Amino acid sequence: MSETEATHNGACRCGQVQLKVRGKPLITMACHCSGCQKMTSSAFSLSALYPLDVVDISGLEPVIGGMHGEMRHHFCPHCLSWMFTRAEMMGPLVNIRSSMLDNVAELAPFIETGTREKLEWAQTSAVHSYAMFAPKEDFPMLMQAYAQSIIG
Repeated sequence: MSETEATHNGACRCGQVQLKVRGKPLITMACHCSGCQKMTSSAFSLSALYPLDVVDISGLEPVIGGMHGEMRHHFCPHCLSWMFTRAEMMGPLVNIRSSMLDNVAELAPFIETGTREKLEWAQTSAVHSYAMFAPKEDFPMLMQAYAQSIIG
C-alpha cells in the first residue's frame, strides 16, 4: 500500500467514536479565531481537510455542537471531544480535527486562519496566513502547494 493510500486511525478522548481516513489530507490548517479558541480551550484548533468518501466514522453517533447552521461541528456524545466539522459551502469534504488522528505529528498546519484574533504568543509553522478565512478562490492554489510540499 502506498503512502497516498495509507489508512490512518483516530478516536475521540474516550474512544467511543472512531475515525479512519484513507490517504493524505487535501490541506492542513490552524484556526486562531476566538470561536475555535473557546471550542478547544486553547490558542487555536487544528484540522486536516479530507474528501468525505475517504473518511469512515464508527462507534457512537456524533452530535452537533458549537455551530448549528451551515457549518456544523460534530462531537462525541459521551466525552464531548470536538471531532470534525462539515459545512455545506465546502461540498463533499470533512474537516477532521487533526489531534483526533493517531498521526497528528505528521499533520503540521500548512495555512493558518483567524490571525486577526490570534493570541500574540501562539505560533505555528504554517506557510500561509489569513486574517480571517482563506478566500474560496485561494483553495485550489493552496491545496496544490500543500500537495507539492508533502511530496518533496
